[in-house]
Amino acid sequence: MGGFFGVAAKDDCVFDLFFGTDYHSHLGTRRAGMAVYDRERGYDRAIHNIENAPFRTKFDKDVTEMRGCMGIGCISDFEPQPLMVRSHHGTYAIATVGKVNNSDKLIQELFTKGHSHFLEMSGGDINITELVAAMINQKDNLVEGIRYAQENIDGSMTILLMTPKGIYAARDLLGRTPVSVGKKEGAYCVSFESFAYLNLGYVADRELGPGEIVVVTPEGMQTLVPPGEKMKICTFLWVYYGYPSSSYEGISVEKMRYNCGALLAERDDVSPDIVAGVPDSGTAHAIGYANRSGIPFSRPFIKYTPTWPRSFMPAIQTQRDLIAKMKLIPVQDLIQDKSLLLIDDSIVRGTQLRGTTEFLYQSGAKEVHIRPACPPLLYGCKFLNFSRSASEMELIARRVMKEIEQESMRGGTFEESTLKRYANPDSEEYKEMVRRIGKQLNFTSLRYHRLDDMIASVGIDRCKLCTYCWDGVTDDTPCSRENQGSVVG
Repeated sequence: MGGFFGVAAKDDCVFDLFFGTDYHSHLGTRRAGMAVYDRERGYDRAIHNIENAPFRTKFDKDVTEMRGCMGIGCISDFEPQPLMVRSHHGTYAIATVGKVNNSDKLIQELFTKGHSHFLEMSGGDINITELVAAMINQKDNLVEGIRYAQENIDGSMTILLMTPKGIYAARDLLGRTPVSVGKKEGAYCVSFESFAYLNLGYVADRELGPGEIVVVTPEGMQTLVPPGEKMKICTFLWVYYGYPSSSYEGISVEKMRYNCGALLAERDDVSPDIVAGVPDSGTAHAIGYANRSGIPFSRPFIKYTPTWPRSFMPAIQTQRDLIAKMKLIPVQDLIQDKSLLLIDDSIVRGTQLRGTTEFLYQSGAKEVHIRPACPPLLYGCKFLNFSRSASEMELIARRVMKEIEQESMRGGTFEESTLKRYANPDSEEYKEMVRRIGKQLNFTSLRYHRLDDMIASVGIDRCKLCTYCWDGVTDDTPCSRENQGSVVG
């Protein structure tokens, strides 16, 4: 994923930029950067690796030396950014959040139009933000260039672009990621997370609509391209990515998670001694479950964070699993001889949750019932880099599906109709898949959240939510009017 923050102010904005960007540290683990513009000193920029230290530690020196009335910052899972670009538009800084599935095609098209080269990052990949800038530079003005890039990218792309005149903010065409605008006397800000500016004295102005492009200055915000009518905002923002104090499209992350847990409880038939959440995102789901079921909420293990910041997560999966386990410290008295119901935000590969379950058994748990807060993941995300898995077969649901299909002599490849059967929580294929996943991961029982219940937990029209990773529904798939979602009490 990734997060961003931008400020346009009459006075120096570096303090606001520093803390506003830092408030997005939960969205990225690899790189972070800030770029500022000062009327006298021009542009300045700093980029650091944040894999082994948090944002504030890496940028505490920069914040004392940088100066500017405008700035943009970015936390990224992959690309170093913001980038500084000199073009026929003049010099600008640019940061992006999104995913490009057709980068090879776009690069070749740019080469045929005379673009000479791209800088390779370690590993041979092209910095996607550099590619977006090259596409913007194909047009005569920045607004046309931004829209040209967005319309030709297969995936999604939200852009912050800073010039001496202001900060251009462009939400991706289908609004998969949020863009919130805040204001205070003498300054406006643009943020991925709406809570990031509240402690800095800003109040909410509004959220940009899908595909909307605005320019922000210290005096205000001007819409340059109006929003479109169609939206497909990522549902995982509420389930997992979003910070508890965040809200998107007016829907609170924390409240949505309470709703999720409540609906999980309503469909359940087990009677554990306690309900617990895998910290951090599973905690609110568990509170909602406990409140609705009447079963006590407890914390049988605690996440140790003083020397294990979230940003320290290696790319190697075995190391990630080990570190995830090392972060969790058991509370023996709350585990010994207890039947536990544990809620996590999702099951991706299953390795970390299996390790957590084994750790609870070793600590004396009698039973461990698992309740993911979303349905089985059947499709790899094409839009927001939810998982950089090399293959969809890394998803445990896909692996188990292949196993079932091979045993039934139907082969190991999946037609869309086959995938739809496994996505249907009322089908026999779905029930067998869930049974086998639970057995492989050594859970006492496993029950996933239903898609219709999860959508109801959000309370937004189903047609406006992206649910691709669970049901394979794309932008072009006709939206059913069933299960549109309603606000849960």
